[in-house]
Amino acid sequence: MKCLVLGGGGFLGSHLSDTLLALGHSVRIFDRPNLERYRQPHLDDRLEWQDGDFVNREDLELSLRNCDIVFHLISTTLPKSSNENPIYDIETNLVGTLNLLSLAHAARVKKVIFLSSGGTVYGIPETHPIAEIHPTNPLCSYGITKLALEKYLHLYHALYDLDYCVLRLANPFGERQRSTGTQGAIAVFLDKALRGETIEIWGDGSVVRDYIYVHNVVDAMIKTMDFVGDQRLFNIGSGVGQSLNEILDEIELLLGCQVERKYTSGRSLDVPSNVLDIDHAECFLQWKPDISFRQGLKKTFEWMKKSYES
Repeated sequence: MKCLVLGGGGFLGSHLSDTLLALGHSVRIFDRPNLERYRQPHLDDRLEWQDGDFVNREDLELSLRNCDIVFHLISTTLPKSSNENPIYDIETNLVGTLNLLSLAHAARVKKVIFLSSGGTVYGIPETHPIAEIHPTNPLCSYGITKLALEKYLHLYHALYDLDYCVLRLANPFGERQRSTGTQGAIAVFLDKALRGETIEIWGDGSVVRDYIYVHNVVDAMIKTMDFVGDQRLFNIGSGVGQSLNEILDEIELLLGCQVERKYTSGRSLDVPSNVLDIDHAECFLQWKPDISFRQGLKKTFEWMKKSYES
């Protein structure tokens, strides 16, 4: 099939694009201008790369031409900073995606697969692990917008029969994740550990999150392409929680030495624990993570170490 990957030049999108090509699909990557291309289109006639602005309707319309499946991985904000400017969050993510859905309907796209946020849409957990039926009370604009987009996908399905699937993703990690960003604790921790720098931790390190290796995430996205059924919402995580302290312990095992830790004040947006119940994905998508946290951490560590040596 012809697949459009919105955000295909980034961490998750690049791994997804590689897998789609390996499976024989054609891929059009849509990402922001001036982004360094991790893969060159002239080396593969099934790969296109389109620079564009997600909030530009003409750019989106061009990207959708002749596409069967759309993977929507773009977000213009982060959970940490989204509350600082909720209007920008709405103007870019919400309005941009509404333009996308309208154009996808007109272009007769077969399916839209949307990456939502299992870490923010639920808010403070009332039960553990968190199932899809858990109340949704986000504490940041990022989560509110993701939830609103889930509802608009349902609306476009009800009005126009636009097929869709929502994946509420936990905390992905793996090769190609930026260690200089403000997201991705594992990438940041590994980078600092390899450099011998002090690792700063918000709070006492007891905050628990659900970390999932990138290739497990890609596997889930691939399985949604052919899935047919009334169930359209899935948690995608490892189903197991890791505290920040436990992650650092695992990194120390890989390094064979201790890392310097500095504990600072906690953040109000950090709920104590967030671990996703993945039973629905196992039952309906026939998916479950086949690479463990420890295996994924080792693969990420080896990739990062090799990149420093080269």
